[in-house]
Amino acid sequence: MGGIRGQFFPVILVVFMLRSFLVEPFKIPSGSMIPTLQVGDFILVNKFTPMASVCRWNWKLIDINSPQRGDVMVFAIPRIPPSTTSSGSSVSPVTPLPYQNKRLTINGQPVPTKRLEDYLHPERLYYSRQFAEKLEDTEYRTLSDAEAPAYVPGPAQFPNRQDCSYNALGVLCKVPAGHYFMMGDNRDNSRDSRFWGFVPEENIVGKAFFIWLNFGDFKRIGSFK
Repeated sequence: MGGIRGQFFPVILVVFMLRSFLVEPFKIPSGSMIPTLQVGDFILVNKFTPMASVCRWNWKLIDINSPQRGDVMVFAIPRIPPSTTSSGSSVSPVTPLPYQNKRLTINGQPVPTKRLEDYLHPERLYYSRQFAEKLEDTEYRTLSDAEAPAYVPGPAQFPNRQDCSYNALGVLCKVPAGHYFMMGDNRDNSRDSRFWGFVPEENIVGKAFFIWLNFGDFKRIGSFK
């Protein structure tokens, strides 16, 4: 019996090390990343690529590169003082600012956007406007509801809130050093940095890169952009 236990210990140790430092699975709990990621998608997160690595103990081993615009990142939602706390993890792409009239801009230039066929939400049976956005070499799809307002309703009093300006057309922010601004692809149905603020570097878990399971649709298994 002792010999069998000894054989299993190295396997358990390897699995633990992989999960802690290289790859970790997550399940998508909400529709904030539709159409890129669906509710119920099980994704793999590369913890070595973005921060190499920020492990669950929140210390950094070594920097290799940082999240880039358009990367889909998993991160711990930052706490909002003084008494309201956001808990759990979330997933969003790294995006530029400002976000005005439901359009992203960089240095005053709108991000290239192309209108696609409207997206049908299969479970709720309604349509959203669908667009293809391109950030540098990354192209992805976003959703926008025509009837939803452009302004951000009820943003929290988050740290560095003074670096953001809210108006009827949306929000303009200057992202402080060591922080990121995250937005979901389902733009009018995502509680993201527009509401609870900037994500500190130490909150980054890793980059999502693969759907390894969806019990409702096995065709979704594979890589995504």
